Amino acid sequence: MFFGSVEKPPRLSEFELDVPEKLIAQDPLKKRDQCNLMVLNRKEQTIEHRKFTNIIDYFDKGDVMVMNNTRVYPARLYANKDKSQSKVEVFLLRELSNDLWEAMVKPARKVRIGNKLWFSKDISCDVIDNTVSGGRVLRFEYDQESLYPFIEKVGYSPLPPYIDRKSTPSDKIYYQTVYASERGSVAAPTAGIHFSKALLGRMEKKGIKLAYVTLHIGLGTFRPIMVEDLTRHQMDSEYFMVPA
Repeated sequence: MFFGSVEKPPRLSEFELDVPEKLIAQDPLKKRDQCNLMVLNRKEQTIEHRKFTNIIDYFDKGDVMVMNNTRVYPARLYANKDKSQSKVEVFLLRELSNDLWEAMVKPARKVRIGNKLWFSKDISCDVIDNTVSGGRVLRFEYDQESLYPFIEKVGYSPLPPYIDRKSTPSDKIYYQTVYASERGSVAAPTAGIHFSKALLGRMEKKGIKLAYVTLHIGLGTFRPIMVEDLTRHQMDSEYFMVPA
């Protein structure tokens, strides 16, 4: 379905949908392929409710399923500003170069160029610039080969805004696809979360071909749309790679 036209641009109000909070799952199923699957039969004009593991019934031998193999890293960290007790939330968006990161900080008004943020006694960063989107450019200092082991150990998985709870260690497992391999996303490609290794194995046995692309999901997935005219919404760029 296409909303809007050149003469009449799409409006934000055309996409409003009232979803009761009790219907928004706050925790994932331990058996990820056992979630509910709603099947819309366009030919018969019917709706059927099944389990996600039954999705294999809608593929034929020789079909190709393309999946996003991006891997989420726990991008939300917490630091003290200038060795004080002032807490700062640091949301790492992307690595610009060695030791240089673009990030969002909270509270932003209290984090200025020249501040130093301490994550531990051995790991800190200097705030060296502002970004056009309201973020900060950070230069990290640490006494180890890579910053990523520290991020993986102490970072928190950024959850979607409709998940009304704090991140837990288990989110590093369940807020991730089973085929994730290319690190770079701050949010999971949620359409693929419900595929289990067992389900993918059954699909391959049926003759369904699995192919992968990489799209690193960035800040834009969390950024709310603030304009009624959707043609005026500023989209964020994201890295992608399609193998030959």
